[in-house]
Amino acid sequence: MDVRRRITSFDEYKEEYQKSVDNPEGFWEGHAESFVWKKKWDKVLDWNFSGPEVKWFEGGELNITENCLDRHLEERGDKVAILWEPNEPGEAAIKLTYKQLHAKVCEFANVLKAQGIKKGDRVCMYMPMIPELAIACLAAARIGAVHSVVFAGFSSNALSDRVNDAEARVILTSDGNYRGKKNIPVKSVVDQACETSPCVESVIVVQRTNAEVTWVDGRDKWWHDEVAKVDVNCPATAVASEDMLFILYTSGSTGQPKGVVHTTGGYMVYTDYTFRNAFQYNEDDVYWCTADIGWITGHSYIIYGPLLAGATTMMFEGVPTYPDAGRFWEVCEKHKVNQFYTAPTAIRALQAYGTEFVEKYDLSSIKALGSVGEPINEEAWQWYHKNIGKGNCPIVDTYWQTETAGFLISPLAGITPEKPTYATLPMPGIQLAIMDADGNEIEGNGVEGNLCIKYPWPSIIRTTYGNHDRCKEVYFGTYKDMYFTGDGCRRDEDGYYRITGRVDDVINVSGHRMGTAEVENAINEHSNVVESAVVGFPHEIKGQGIYAYVICDEIPADEDTFRTEVLKIITKEIGPIAKPDKIQVVPGLPKTRSGKIMRRILRKVAEGDVSSLGDTSTLLDPSVVDSIVSGALVPIKD
Repeated sequence: MDVRRRITSFDEYKEEYQKSVDNPEGFWEGHAESFVWKKKWDKVLDWNFSGPEVKWFEGGELNITENCLDRHLEERGDKVAILWEPNEPGEAAIKLTYKQLHAKVCEFANVLKAQGIKKGDRVCMYMPMIPELAIACLAAARIGAVHSVVFAGFSSNALSDRVNDAEARVILTSDGNYRGKKNIPVKSVVDQACETSPCVESVIVVQRTNAEVTWVDGRDKWWHDEVAKVDVNCPATAVASEDMLFILYTSGSTGQPKGVVHTTGGYMVYTDYTFRNAFQYNEDDVYWCTADIGWITGHSYIIYGPLLAGATTMMFEGVPTYPDAGRFWEVCEKHKVNQFYTAPTAIRALQAYGTEFVEKYDLSSIKALGSVGEPINEEAWQWYHKNIGKGNCPIVDTYWQTETAGFLISPLAGITPEKPTYATLPMPGIQLAIMDADGNEIEGNGVEGNLCIKYPWPSIIRTTYGNHDRCKEVYFGTYKDMYFTGDGCRRDEDGYYRITGRVDDVINVSGHRMGTAEVENAINEHSNVVESAVVGFPHEIKGQGIYAYVICDEIPADEDTFRTEVLKIITKEIGPIAKPDKIQVVPGLPKTRSGKIMRRILRKVAEGDVSSLGDTSTLLDPSVVDSIVSGALVPIKD
């Protein structure tokens, strides 16, 4: 497939979208035919959402790594596939061409086979952002094994829970993990997890930091020792289109992680298509997604989507503020990055440092900016657009989920007319529906409700590992014959979509429904606000009141004045009905490792129920919770 085959105009987008709605099977079959298949499918799609059961390209056989690697070797063998930038600016970057990456993937696939791993077995990765992590994922896929990446920052208990649920036989890790100023002893976390994970037979360790590690003879093996024992010849194992490619665990509302399952054929077709079109990738571009491969963004838009498209994809080991807040921009200049994709959390954090760390670098290579993980507020959007994009780079504000595996709603860079804070329009193949609380679809524009999808796309979740009933209940149980995203949504007069927040984060104040993101966007307009989070809490008169947690750039000299200023902004932006009843200035918010705010904790604190906050060990910084609980709370005075 030629990487240049993509939508090139807004009119073409509208035509392509209409084709995908009128004849979804024919639309996706046409795109699937451009890949390498060992056996063509018998049926394009078989589905029902009541099961749920979704099968794309049933009867087809393939191996995704042949499409990520082998089919590029003749034309792009010497092109850089993975460009790795280390934590320390002084350490040399690593460039792996498609030929080199192919050899390393085959080599490590043979290592996995030597450990007894076979088709269908699960392999867990608990690794830093180093090339070996991408190699390991592809190596597992090469032999038909199922990879399950766990972010190398989760606790040993969280790791053990995921390993046991997946019944992983092998864990891949490193001796240590460089992250900013920190040297994290990753191997010791794996050792602790293995104490309660009897399914683990082997632990393979990459030597990264040369830290001293404890060693279990017979179980623990050095990566470099194992690859020295094998060759680089490993034919790709044929798997069925609907065979599992990976399991990725995401937090559940009950606190129990859900093992989201994605299969091979449909995932391949959709991630390639969405990557090429959303970012408008060209053959010689350098694309950088700053996410961690421990999250779906890293799976779909660091590894699979870019490599399927024959792209040069960057991996970054470090953090945006080390050694200073110019690190992202220094790397962009160094490698002449063309597409830059990061999270609003990072944008807001860097925004707080001002433009001093931006202005010293040449960002003229950047052609498109991306945003992922949460709705981006307007202030951050404008700062990003003006200071990083220099006012002439499109912003690809992507909306999607772990469960969807690819973009659902997104502008196409330079093609879709933009509107700040709006994810804009659905990708081809995504048939959206806005539903009311009674299960009726709300037609027309200028409406708001719950966001659902009424037809399967190729990379839709297939099940939650080992618990299909949970998949049915969470995603398909709310609305008949619909996939429910769990998010509220507004469709404006132009037909553009804006995500208003999780439905369980919608606050009903005196019968008025407001998305938390909407209130937060208004609060964030205050010049001293870095970030905010809003939750509802029981209110004697209104039903629900609004409780706002606010991080300030500088502690307000006069908190009453600060609160009054915030209320004025909210009144101006939304109306007096949206004014918070309580505002608490906090040092931080309880965030997961992927940057999402764990609102159930904030709701508990707002309700005064701090005795049942649940497990906080998997938060980025669990100590933030104690600070919030013990912090001073000053109610708003009417």
